[in-house]
Amino acid sequence: SNLIRALGAHRPEGERMQASRVALAGAVEARLAQLGLRVPKSPAPAANYVPWRRSGRTVFISGQIPKAEDNSLLTGKLGAGYSLDEGKAAARLCGVNLVSQMREACSGDLDKVTAVLKVEAFVNSTPEFTDHPQVVNGCSDLLVEVFGDKIGPHSRFAVGCSSLPLGVAVEIGAVVEIAEE
Repeated sequence: SNLIRALGAHRPEGERMQASRVALAGAVEARLAQLGLRVPKSPAPAANYVPWRRSGRTVFISGQIPKAEDNSLLTGKLGAGYSLDEGKAAARLCGVNLVSQMREACSGDLDKVTAVLKVEAFVNSTPEFTDHPQVVNGCSDLLVEVFGDKIGPHSRFAVGCSSLPLGVAVEIGAVVEIAEE
């Protein structure tokens, strides 16, 4: 039938695989829409560094802060009046900004992300605060929601520190694997 031909069932294996990739293009963007997430264009770096660097199929993403599209920042110190839920929200926003950088690194096609390898998180906190992993779950959960349970799960670290740039609550970097060019 025409539908079967359109889906590529009559084509040699290589052509069928290419057709299926085309059919799946935009799957991550569709998931973002389904989740009601808007991922803004990445901001320029604030100092002498690049927002991401590719080596082969590996992309190293610089630390992202919880900066919203309107340039507002989620600032505060966990354990000193900034709640766990506020910390998770800050980490989630860092995750959105990581996805934005991934999009840039993949020339606009998030379906090229083949694995989120590692998340590196710093939590602005008092010495007594010990729930760093729960804060960073805000980012980790987002990445699994966006990329699914095959691509999104990752290794990570979540550590406390006495301060972060601009007084933000969280800063998170990542290492991802992307498809060949």
